Amino acid sequence: MSTAHMLASPVVLALLVVAASAQLPQGWRADLQVDAQSYTPDSAINAPAVREKVLAQGFFNLLYSSERLRFGIRYEAYFNPLLGIDPRYEGNGIPYRFIQYRGDQFDIIIGNSYEQFGSGMILRTYEERSLGFDNSIDGVRLKARPLEGIQLTALFGKQRAFFGLGPGIVRAADLDVELHQLTIGNNKVFDLPFALDLGASVVSKYQPAADPILRLPENVFAYATRMSLTTEQWNLYAEWAYKVNDPQQTNHNSFNSGNGLYISTSYSGDGIGLLLAAKRIDNMDFRSDRGAIGNVLNINFLPPLTKVHTYRLFTLYPYATQPYGEYGIQGELTLTLQRGTLLGGPYGTTVTINYARIHSIDSTKIDEFTYRSTWKPGKVLFFQDFNVEIQRTWSRLLKTTLTMVALAYNKDVIEVKTGYGTIYPLAFVLETQYKLGSRSALRMELSHMSVRGDMGSWTFALFEYTPISNLYLTVFDEWNYGNDDPKKRFHYPAVSVTYVIGGTRIAVGYAKQRAGILCVGGVCRLVPASNGFSLNLTSTL
Repeated sequence: MSTAHMLASPVVLALLVVAASAQLPQGWRADLQVDAQSYTPDSAINAPAVREKVLAQGFFNLLYSSERLRFGIRYEAYFNPLLGIDPRYEGNGIPYRFIQYRGDQFDIIIGNSYEQFGSGMILRTYEERSLGFDNSIDGVRLKARPLEGIQLTALFGKQRAFFGLGPGIVRAADLDVELHQLTIGNNKVFDLPFALDLGASVVSKYQPAADPILRLPENVFAYATRMSLTTEQWNLYAEWAYKVNDPQQTNHNSFNSGNGLYISTSYSGDGIGLLLAAKRIDNMDFRSDRGAIGNVLNINFLPPLTKVHTYRLFTLYPYATQPYGEYGIQGELTLTLQRGTLLGGPYGTTVTINYARIHSIDSTKIDEFTYRSTWKPGKVLFFQDFNVEIQRTWSRLLKTTLTMVALAYNKDVIEVKTGYGTIYPLAFVLETQYKLGSRSALRMELSHMSVRGDMGSWTFALFEYTPISNLYLTVFDEWNYGNDDPKKRFHYPAVSVTYVIGGTRIAVGYAKQRAGILCVGGVCRLVPASNGFSLNLTSTL
């Protein structure tokens, strides 16, 4: 297949939709995304040869909405999926479509839907294109509001698996009660000086068992309870989840039950913010196919307990949630220093201090299929992150952000490798934003990461020039100057041009991309090295 043919479907679709942007009637909305990448083999950085030379994928959503009725479809085309996206997405079709009726007391969806109960520990369906992830449920979802302050949710169906459906049937229900809003007739039941929300959820997965040796459960049941209390300055959230034994490929056919506890509290006052959180996860990988691996057919989502870093060097060592057992704590303190003081300066300064530590759970193996765990943290350190961020506005034109991050990263556990042990990166970044005029600006990012062992130390420099408010010119270079092997001290340069007009954003560029792990919200995928040009287009009509 030629390059022209590979790009034809998503790119032609893009041009047609943009051209028709002014013709959508009232009630209709559309959005589009196209990602294309060329690939040049580069043996130095282990960028593989790609037979197609160019890979492209596109997404087109069309939605109609009125007061009571909504329906929509999403067309997807992968010719073929970008490297790092599961190759089983190859092809095109309409894997997402739904029709929804919204009444005063009932809300029903037939088709694909996304849903989350509580923090998601037993059910969360969502889409994350950057990870190649979509676990929507194709079936029926019903919400009922019999009283003000009470919502019932029930759903059943099968999960999306690329352009088909997984083998398991998911059935779920949730009750959410906002006691501070509970009303019978015209009278509130409780006169509370705070907001109190209670919830309970159940999820059941059915999949036929056909193992000739193991007696596998065909119905796997999970439940969760939660509570949220909010005052003017405080919030307290707690959730407990339990899942019966669920032997599957990812937990090596463990017959242990699973459980999870997540607790967080936050405070917001004059010039101060505080967050404290803790969680314990034990064997909580939950899928609608016991043979699935990777980011495929996940029913639940385990909320991360680490700060999500966005600066490029910091993403070299991201943490991936360990569903088979982790014990974590996190604390964050935010101080807003008063304007006009020595530390606050004339325009104010914000200091954020964050600490997170993730351990194994204390467990002892009993036999091939079971183990005993306690509520004590285990001895193995998975991850530790201590970071400080100082944001200061120096004038109406100049703003800086200085960040320091010190990590402990157990590569053997997080990346499922051997022989690396725990790595201790120390990184600094200085970001400077300077306004050149009412519509133009300059942004600079300078970073350094010191690493002993592994790939060695790194440095990074980025410059972004905005000559007008909707045009961005970006150039950066990432240099692995401290690699123990002088032949692997590679530069990873990139240049891009981004143009935004109305609801449309177009970016074209060239980059050498290092191999690594891309994480979004504690869910990760491996991104291979690449060398080539890229096109990214998004548009909302």
